[in-house]
Amino acid sequence: MKKKQPQISEDKILETSWELLGEEGIEKFSMRRLADCLGIQAPSLYWYFKSKQNLYQRLANQVSKMILEEFHSEGDWKEQLTGLAVTMRSVLYRYPCSTQLMMMTLPHEPDIIRFTNRMLLCVESTPLEQDQKMQVVTTLVNYVSYFVLDDYQHERNVSAILKNQEVNPGEEMIHLLDSMSETEVGLFRRMFKNGLFELMGTDSAFEFGLKLILLGVEQVIKEQESSM
Repeated sequence: MKKKQPQISEDKILETSWELLGEEGIEKFSMRRLADCLGIQAPSLYWYFKSKQNLYQRLANQVSKMILEEFHSEGDWKEQLTGLAVTMRSVLYRYPCSTQLMMMTLPHEPDIIRFTNRMLLCVESTPLEQDQKMQVVTTLVNYVSYFVLDDYQHERNVSAILKNQEVNPGEEMIHLLDSMSETEVGLFRRMFKNGLFELMGTDSAFEFGLKLILLGVEQVIKEQESSM
């Protein structure tokens, strides 16, 4: 008797894709591996998504939609950009590899376009030129994306080191730094031993970096207003 093909849906494919990304990362993700998880043949996936890139686009669109749904900040442009950055970071952390997906896709999906438009609306009331407004949004998105990505990659690197060696990576680093001269690594060594590098990826580090960006934008606005 011929085996009946399991019934699947686009939603099920997307849901399983997130699960697979969380388990194995984007480096090992493939349509064949996804099909195996769904219990179907790989060619069946192409009835729903023309390519892996097309699937990535839809996943990125889901992330954009979730950010839009959770972002409700009001107030001036600084309050709105702050709320947007905080919301974006929260959503990216919840969806495995979503930062990489957002970087690998083009804004050719409805909710990605809506998300971009909503970001631009945050700075529409400012006296900045249109190209400057786009640059503000791009800078903010890049900051949040790389902040999340750096934290994600750091955790993966530490896990890989701990898995493949018995020596604590922190102790190994101290041993290395102590073997180098004060001139070469003095400041770095003191910061490392004081635990300052452990602040990377924390809420306080995120908030400080965001503050620097907003203060920079505010300074540009003041300079433009004073020159009028």
